[in-house]
Amino acid sequence: MLEVDDLRKTFPVGGGLFRRPARLHAVAGVSLSLDHQRSLGLVGESGCGKSTLARCIMRLIEPDSGQIRITGRDFLKMRGSALSEARRELQIVFQDPYGSLNPRRTIGQTLAEPLRVHGLATDAELAQRVEAALAEVGLPTDAMQRYPHEFSGGQRQRVGIARALILNPGILVADEPVSALDVSVQAQILKLLEGLRERRGLSLLLVSHDLGVVRHVCDRVVVMYLGRVVEEGPVASIFDDPMHPYTRVLRAASPVPDPTARFRLPNIEGEIPSALNPPPGCAFHPRCPSAMPKCSIEQPPPVSVGGARRVACFLYSK
Repeated sequence: MLEVDDLRKTFPVGGGLFRRPARLHAVAGVSLSLDHQRSLGLVGESGCGKSTLARCIMRLIEPDSGQIRITGRDFLKMRGSALSEARRELQIVFQDPYGSLNPRRTIGQTLAEPLRVHGLATDAELAQRVEAALAEVGLPTDAMQRYPHEFSGGQRQRVGIARALILNPGILVADEPVSALDVSVQAQILKLLEGLRERRGLSLLLVSHDLGVVRHVCDRVVVMYLGRVVEEGPVASIFDDPMHPYTRVLRAASPVPDPTARFRLPNIEGEIPSALNPPPGCAFHPRCPSAMPKCSIEQPPPVSVGGARRVACFLYSK
């Protein structure tokens, strides 16, 4: 359904009349694929570039280079009506369920707008389509006449999900969809997303820093660090037996729902390097307990390590 190949995005920072701006390397050559009716998790620390990658895939931010293919079609080369049609296939649920909704529009107006823009419903059909979308995400019909501030955070996120699904997309991108919600509500939203994916046959790209969320929802996982993919593979394999040193740190830092459990964090020091001045070679080598001399010189290529797993680490290079 979705293929991303060597996608790159930088942002200019600073600069002036006599000084060239620095470049922030947000996404540095990411490749991934999402199969039909499957779910892919994109994880990493804050600032690793995962949300920027999601927005580049949506073309909310135009990437500098690389390829994005949707069902085999080159998404980045599309213009006009072809682009409009492709956008119906690819929809997003944003992190902030309040900031992503227009406070001056009723929920009915918000959900009807995509149908009007794409010409998918007549005026007589709009109310029926909106009611059906609200019912599917567990909201009452009278929500159509209300405004975003009248709802709780979880209800607003349900509206965001309904808006994304009202065009019947094949691919849903969920950018940290539960991070702004109470813990008691997170499980409800995740269960809703999982049920919708199964009923509609959706392909889901889930961006999250919460490994527990990804393990619960996704089939495969891609681990990012400082704009690059360091490991990818089936969820069970990655979480039960992480291979890249950074993935081990992420898993060890994830809370364990067992007060009697005792574990020791890996020996890791230092902060994430700046994306304005990434270190040479492997970006993780200044913090890696297993770093070798060539890690500071060369960028390790991703290598297959059995099955559907890939890891970018010299520990596994031949």
